Amino acid sequence: MAGPACPFNPCSVMKISTLCVSLILTASALASSLAPDALVAGIVAANPELQFYRDEIAAARAGVRLAATRPPAEFSLEAGRKRVRDGGLAAEGTAWAVSVSQSFEWPGRLALRKSIANHDLALAELGLARFEAALTARARTLAFGLQAATTRAAAAREVADRYAALKEVFLARDPAGLTPLLEIRVIEAQELVLQRRATDAALALQTNLAELNQLRGAPADAPLKVASAPLKFNGAPSAESLLAAARENHFEFRAKKLELEQQGFAVQLARSEGRPAFTVSPFLSQEKAGERETVAGVGLSLPLPLGDRPRANTEVAEARRRQAETAVRVAEQELERELLAALAAYAARQGEIARWAPDSAAKFREAAGLADRHYRLGAVPLATYVELQNAYLEAVEALLDTEREALDAGLRLEQLTGLNLKLVEATP
Repeated sequence: MAGPACPFNPCSVMKISTLCVSLILTASALASSLAPDALVAGIVAANPELQFYRDEIAAARAGVRLAATRPPAEFSLEAGRKRVRDGGLAAEGTAWAVSVSQSFEWPGRLALRKSIANHDLALAELGLARFEAALTARARTLAFGLQAATTRAAAAREVADRYAALKEVFLARDPAGLTPLLEIRVIEAQELVLQRRATDAALALQTNLAELNQLRGAPADAPLKVASAPLKFNGAPSAESLLAAARENHFEFRAKKLELEQQGFAVQLARSEGRPAFTVSPFLSQEKAGERETVAGVGLSLPLPLGDRPRANTEVAEARRRQAETAVRVAEQELERELLAALAAYAARQGEIARWAPDSAAKFREAAGLADRHYRLGAVPLATYVELQNAYLEAVEALLDTEREALDAGLRLEQLTGLNLKLVEATP
């Protein structure tokens, strides 16, 4: 009696899926291995987006130099002809005039503009530091994600291959009775599910690889392998010390405080600009029409402070300052809430990891392999075999997901506090 054919003809699909998974994992295995810290350092040093923030700082520095300079003087030249008639006499000659105008502002106004520009520079430098911190955290997350995806894909492929080999053994036999036939269908169904999980894990691996390569300025499909380094999760400091550090170092909160200080200077500048600047213009003119006439003097011009424009400018600046005060209060509340949530998440996940046995994954893998051998000998029922294979994969995924969540929470705490807390360390 011939063995049963694959239902829905999935065999070719599974072979293609297995081939794709094998190619991705093989390419990753053949790539040069990089330590996680070296990979992160290379990404932070070579990321192309850093140039955007460097150009922003250069523009802010140019703005500081511009704010510290007075408006340039203006040179004016007039020339023409002059004709004079006196009774029957007429005289004609050249006439010209030159003047130099220089605007002067009230004392302190230049210093206020320079202070505002200095805050723009500080905000630009803060933006660069914030991007570098976020880039470092993202690179570390992706580096671990690449390791986790490789482990997950390898485990799923291992179990899927185990089901495929077992199915081939059953199909080579002549099934007698209903029970062997149903067992074959169970094994085929499990193989389909596991092949899909293996493919999904391989695609996640490819996605992490592409993003890592782009961050380090390499082609998206360049092979890359991160050296395996188990993670060690250390205890976190107290909530009070973390909150104090966050209020002092958090990038977003510092930016809000800088913007509040800047708006304070903007209010002072708006009040100062209520008194208009004045312009001094020394001049010299000469007319020659029969006789020479020369005039030298100094002109003074001053805008008349009419209308409500100065008061309106001050009111706008005051409103912006009050908005900045509100933004600081809201940012502080959000900072406290986010930090306490990240601390609780890290403590919970770190506690879970501390309860694991160091060789938990290895024990589950060993049990799955042992179940496979004994099932072939008839010493283990199919239900136990399937349960152990699934338990092995679920345990591996649970361990990796818990480590990822602990890593994310630990990196978030470091971003919020602006400190290198060394909560997560890669152990050789």
